Amino acid sequence: MHRVDYYELLGVPPTASTSEIRTAYRALAKVMHPDAGGTAGTFRLLREAYETLTDPERRADYDHGDDEEDEPPAPVAVRRAQPRIIRDDPDYLPALPDIPLDSIPWWYQLDATVVLSSGGHEREVILGAATLWAVLLLALILVSPPAPLFVVWALVLAGTGAALVRAHLAGPRSGVFAGHKVFGDPGAGSEHRAQRLTAKLLSQYLTRLPAARIFHGLAEPGSVFADVDHAVLCGRRLVLVESKMWLPGHYDIDEDGEIWRNDHPFRGGSIRLADHLAKFEDLWPDLEVRGALLLYPTRPGEITTDPTGARIPPLTPADFVRDIGGWLAKDPNKVDKHALAAVLDRVVS
Repeated sequence: MHRVDYYELLGVPPTASTSEIRTAYRALAKVMHPDAGGTAGTFRLLREAYETLTDPERRADYDHGDDEEDEPPAPVAVRRAQPRIIRDDPDYLPALPDIPLDSIPWWYQLDATVVLSSGGHEREVILGAATLWAVLLLALILVSPPAPLFVVWALVLAGTGAALVRAHLAGPRSGVFAGHKVFGDPGAGSEHRAQRLTAKLLSQYLTRLPAARIFHGLAEPGSVFADVDHAVLCGRRLVLVESKMWLPGHYDIDEDGEIWRNDHPFRGGSIRLADHLAKFEDLWPDLEVRGALLLYPTRPGEITTDPTGARIPPLTPADFVRDIGGWLAKDPNKVDKHALAAVLDRVVS
């Protein structure tokens, strides 16, 4: 039998780059995987082609014809029954990594000062209104209108003055700003293991940011359920976080939002955050909003991730602290009162 042309199988030319081969493999794997209706033999051949052409040495041997095509085929190994693998231990709770502080670029660059900000142009509006009030008061004193008009004018000035003072001093939910950094509850029970791990991670590391405010259980507009597991607000930057416990392995998410584990389409879970992220971006156009997927193993073993190019990047806890913490640390000292109140209104847990 003639050997299978790996390039033809993948639909790429012999000059294709590794990136082009990877893209072609992933497009075919979505329809040729046994879970999608393909056969195990065909998918195994596709996988063999991908592994050969993405390994420089194996590809060079293949291109030179050194693939042992003239040798008789090896005998097919008899598959023995394997013991059943427990895929998910409901009692397993991995330990959070002990991240060396000197490996967190932003950790020692912070000033502990906290600045309260109303955001937008509220301060300018209040000052302008106060100036107008002062002018009216001066006119009242200088013009000396008749007594009835004087009383009306004085009442209007008193009422508007009181409103200005309240607007300047109070602000929305002013009682939550002093020292309170965490809002909401990540939940209990085995189904919330990942959320509790993330809650601990956020409190342990991101509270280092003076202005960071942490939320657990946010409802999207029109919902009364905890649609988003966690959020962290710092200044006018907001990250929405989904927490998952999946099997050990290497995870990445392609440009179509498909999840891959060890270069196979991953059928063991899905994420909800993509739809919710778009709705929160529309709800808060003045905030810079992004998403992140935090992964933990369901049994002993390591999870690694490749966040490159993903709209919602999969991250290990250590990478999350370094990368997302660094992004939030661009404005680490400003607590925006209106942004905080807006996010707090969505907490339902």
